[in-house]
Amino acid sequence: KPAGVFMVKNTRNGKILLGSSRNLEGPLNSHRFMLRIGKHENEALQKDWLTFGEDSFAFEVLETVAERDDPSFDLEEELTLLDELWVEKLQPFGERGYNSDGKIRQA
Repeated sequence: KPAGVFMVKNTRNGKILLGSSRNLEGPLNSHRFMLRIGKHENEALQKDWLTFGEDSFAFEVLETVAERDDPSFDLEEELTLLDELWVEKLQPFGERGYNSDGKIRQA
């Protein structure tokens, strides 16, 4: 299963939730499910979901880790580098996003 960085984007106001995981499918499904049942831990994201509706949100994979057949390859290290790159690029905090800090790893 691919590891990488994903985003949940509010297409109405442009705010994003940035996340990463060793298994992208899991957190993307979890975020969508929790939002649909009204129990997402991110209160601001849940409030906007209820205000704007599901059709106003996009779930996107931004980048996956390119695994290499190399004994020195470290998935965690590669994923951490992607985390840092995307947090720096998108700055998903405050008015720009739903993240509260730079820790975006989901699992």
